[in-house]
Amino acid sequence: MKYVCDVCGWEYDETVGYSDGDIAPGTRFDDLPEDFVCPLCGVGKDMFSLAE
Repeated sequence: MKYVCDVCGWEYDETVGYSDGDIAPGTRFDDLPEDFVCPLCGVGKDMFSLAE
């Protein structure tokens, strides 16, 4: 699944992960740390929506 930042549009793809943030491919969005923030604009997980 993919999740998109509602503020800036950065996308987190669970199948890819986020290598710059040491998040392995296959890591579910729900399993990201609670303090995870968008790497582009800095908002928290609560500002992400499931991509359509």
